[in-house]
Amino acid sequence: MTSTNDATDHRSGGPLAGIRIIESSMLGPGGISTHLADLGADVIKVEAPAGDYIRQMSWPIIEGESLLHWHISRGKRSIVLDLKSDEGVAIYKELVADAHVVVEAMRPGALERLGLGYDALRAVNPAIVFCTISGYGATGPYKTLPSHGIAYDTWAGVVKPEYDEEGFPYIPEHVSIGINAGPVFGAMGILAGVVQALQTGEGCQMEIAQSDAAAAMDWFRSETYKAYERPESEVTGNKADDYERRAPGTAGMKGGVRYSIYESSDGYIIFMSSEQAFWKNFCEAIGRPELFERWPGSQYADHARGNREMQAILADVFKTKSTLEWTYFGDEHNVPIAPVHTPGTLADDPQFQDRLGFLPASEHGADMLPSPIKITGQELPSPRKAPTVGQHSDEILRDVLGRADADIAALRERGTTA
Repeated sequence: MTSTNDATDHRSGGPLAGIRIIESSMLGPGGISTHLADLGADVIKVEAPAGDYIRQMSWPIIEGESLLHWHISRGKRSIVLDLKSDEGVAIYKELVADAHVVVEAMRPGALERLGLGYDALRAVNPAIVFCTISGYGATGPYKTLPSHGIAYDTWAGVVKPEYDEEGFPYIPEHVSIGINAGPVFGAMGILAGVVQALQTGEGCQMEIAQSDAAAAMDWFRSETYKAYERPESEVTGNKADDYERRAPGTAGMKGGVRYSIYESSDGYIIFMSSEQAFWKNFCEAIGRPELFERWPGSQYADHARGNREMQAILADVFKTKSTLEWTYFGDEHNVPIAPVHTPGTLADDPQFQDRLGFLPASEHGADMLPSPIKITGQELPSPRKAPTVGQHSDEILRDVLGRADADIAALRERGTTA
């Protein structure tokens, strides 16, 4: 299952060039290493002979393999090792000996049970950074609970159940927080561990739960509820609301007028003039200074909640221009106005086209968003196409571990690799 042109396919460059990561992962948590591969790290994905079933998980399926795989596994090399064999375990340790990071992207203790836990790998490489990313973490009553990504968002209170036309609850459309934030927090922790290891020669063991990450990303609502447990003599609302406590997070935006979504002539915009200065700029720019004179509002955080008369006036105003026209109007007159897109319309936005665009399917297997990180004066390496199972087994064994072709053939004959 190896490629005949592996050597010419290896990408290099980027700020993490020279950093090697050994990844043992199943499904989406492997995204923790994707962020680092995008920045130039050499990520070696160690797979069992059957491979990671990420390739068939979820939808869409593109040319026989899932978009989840094309995205999460991009930029990585794949080697097959039978870690249930002594020889496979020994080769894994050889890889770790010259690596910087080991990622265990599955339930905590999976590598430990194979004789490849942190203590065993630290004996091979004292500077190794060992990071486990899992659903609920390595401690607590849920640590062995099987789950999928949506569970971390429901656990964290991010998703509110909705009901269908027959009265049954269902999972509403929402942005998946835990499975995306967990890998980002984890990648940041790994980089901190690598910096420490390079400075001191000592590695570390760390772990992150995707459920914890979902809660951390929604800190404002959770901390607001906690703050409201205190008496109103200590915790109030904002001056613009006469100090009345609002509902936490964006729920407190309901009824907003100077901070709300409006229809444009061809879509929607979000109007965000909660500061008095922005509101004044807007009223003057549309030739309606009397609106400011009548309703000047407070200096900060004033949404003019419940002012239906103002809302009706603004609704008529915003229907006079397109979404893009209002966006540039806001830029010209120093007024916060932004487009409201769907995932399907975002790609048509000029800001998206200028800064992101798509990595082309012709090179990467699927059209995918690139890393959002920009480094001045430096282009990030174009990530390699997500690998087939064991695509780089020969390359890694030969170029990383120095194995001879005859030795590699013997490993394949014994079923240690494929």
